[in-house]
Amino acid sequence: MKVVAFVGHKGSGKTRLICGLIPVLRARGYRVGTAKHVSPEVEPDAPGTDTHRHRAAGAERVLLYSDRHGALFWDHGGLGIDEFVGRFLGDLDIVILEGFKEGPYPKIEVYRTGEPLAGRIPVLAVVSPRPVVVPDGVRLLPPDPEAIADFIEAEIPVGPWRTSG
Repeated sequence: MKVVAFVGHKGSGKTRLICGLIPVLRARGYRVGTAKHVSPEVEPDAPGTDTHRHRAAGAERVLLYSDRHGALFWDHGGLGIDEFVGRFLGDLDIVILEGFKEGPYPKIEVYRTGEPLAGRIPVLAVVSPRPVVVPDGVRLLPPDPEAIADFIEAEIPVGPWRTSG
């Protein structure tokens, strides 16, 4: 499985780029999963809902289920994202992370304005609609999902993530 993190400043276009990239990768035959990093203050299970009330009452895990969708809520106590990628997404071909700039994964920066992260954190490429100065060895890519998919296929290594969990 290939895992790649898209990093960048807030409002740089990470989500839009990822949403354009997913169908391109799927059309090439890949099974794709994603994980989004959020602040610990973000509560994914809305207070006041039955599932939130179940958790507040002490349930270790709460499964929200319908005939079409499911979501599992739990407090994981600080396990790393690699544990979850391996355990829950390990059967996929490509996992795209949004955020996780401090993680060990290969990173592609989505750049729009401000000071680039490239040079301060290790990135393999910078996606930008205009020229930007990047450190030696860092590729500059256009915000074109086809070009980014080509880069992922050629440059992102298959990692040991499948063996986790």
